[in-house]
Amino acid sequence: MKIALIGPTGFVGSAVLTEALQRNHAVTALSREPAKLAPRPGLTVVQADATDPAQVAAAVAGTDAVVSAYNPGWTHPQIHDEYLRGTRAIFEGVKRSRVKRLLVVGGAGSLYVAPGVQLVDTPTFPAEWKQGALAAREALHLIRQETALDWTFLSPPVFLQPGERTGAYRLGGDEVLMAGEQPAGISVADLAVAVLDEIEHPKHLQRRFTVAGA
Repeated sequence: MKIALIGPTGFVGSAVLTEALQRNHAVTALSREPAKLAPRPGLTVVQADATDPAQVAAAVAGTDAVVSAYNPGWTHPQIHDEYLRGTRAIFEGVKRSRVKRLLVVGGAGSLYVAPGVQLVDTPTFPAEWKQGALAAREALHLIRQETALDWTFLSPPVFLQPGERTGAYRLGGDEVLMAGEQPAGISVADLAVAVLDEIEHPKHLQRRFTVAGA
């Protein structure tokens, strides 16, 4: 497949890039700083600003699917507003490109921990992550209104960390997945496996899902 990847140098995006290339997909990576991406077989790097719909549209046109791992950075002083500015630009740019398939990797904060209670609204949610998590929740709200796209929104589990690729994971819906009495986690490599599995064999069109280690 021809896959466009937004956010290819980030924690999630770099793992998705590796997984996609290992599966012999042709990847078009959008980056403000193309020099950060070393040449690799199957990889085309396009200089593009994810907050500019016109640049997004031009870069992703002609691909089969778009994966967005966009995040302005957890230390960005205006992460909430910048996250949503990029999110809106990406949605608009993909629609302009006439590519139908869009998978967005969002956050865990909008997963439910109890009926009517989302993780981001709990008293113990870390303050340093809150603004980004609130923006990711709003991104989920925005994408749920999209009718022109074959979208999927993937929320990672509560714990996302470096680690080995096992190729195995379990699926969930709108609730936090648990490992016994603790929230579950997954390696970023196995999250990338779930992303590519969903791109290759869509099972969550117009839906949000989550995953955790098997």
